Amino acid sequence: MQAFGGPENLALVNLPDPNPAAGQVSIATEAIGVGGLDALMRSGSLTSFGYTPGRVLGNEVAGVVTAVGAGVDTEWIGRRVWAFTGEGGGYAEQAVAAAAMVVPLPSALSAADAVTLGTSAMVAHFALRHAHFARGESVLVRGAAGGIGVMVVQLAARAGASAVGVTTSSAERGERLRELGATHVLDRAGDGADARAGYDVIIDIVAGADLPSFFARLNPNGRMVVVGAMAGMPPADWGAEMVTAFRKSLSFATFSADTIPAADKHAGITELFAAAGRGELEAVVHKELPLRQAVAAHHRMDAGEVFGRIVLAV
Repeated sequence: MQAFGGPENLALVNLPDPNPAAGQVSIATEAIGVGGLDALMRSGSLTSFGYTPGRVLGNEVAGVVTAVGAGVDTEWIGRRVWAFTGEGGGYAEQAVAAAAMVVPLPSALSAADAVTLGTSAMVAHFALRHAHFARGESVLVRGAAGGIGVMVVQLAARAGASAVGVTTSSAERGERLRELGATHVLDRAGDGADARAGYDVIIDIVAGADLPSFFARLNPNGRMVVVGAMAGMPPADWGAEMVTAFRKSLSFATFSADTIPAADKHAGITELFAAAGRGELEAVVHKELPLRQAVAAHHRMDAGEVFGRIVLAV
């Protein structure tokens, strides 16, 4: 990423292969996940978090371990794995990752499926836990067509939600979400013929100007958890709607996987991969593109074309 801005600021360059430091492994990548965080970092929306130009994007990869750093068991070498690379470094033929965030892949799971599930499924899993979701409750997923959204839909349905509502931009996407477990399909404002009275939990990947209006769609004792801000920050007075509904005892929270201990994330992803290997979860791959077409992948994201996740193949 040479500068903040549009996808044209991504460039293909030759760099030395990274060497694993103590506690790290080196991975020959086969598949790289392209996510909303990458687009936000590229655009310059996250400068307050310390992100700067000049970095290699990409925070999750799948491939084969080729080397290990000091303190890491050499038995990792040659194993097919998924790995979280941290805050970048994934858009590459070789990547390094902390051994604590490397997960062996089940034989039934492809590299592309692994990076499609990976962080998206993990965030969805822990976001529902953060919301104290319980079997029999209803869930609304705001921005359900993205990587995290499609996983929240599947996990909520699999965990026994009484209803799974989704907001999305088209009837076609709505039908695809029904195939994944959605029971109610709404427009982006949360309206439509399929609207219902209220939900116990809202998982919001969008935020933006319309966030306050969704408090009205919560049942008494309802909980909203924001896990992303693809539409930007909410208005300055966003909390007024929540206070107006004081007698409903609503709760609002944000969620970041940064607050989950590495061991818990590792265990969660391991179980989610196992569930996918058993056919209980679907990895929704929008399209596989070669690594050299990362710019095209970001153009598709910016245009709102992606359902699920784009994968870069090496």
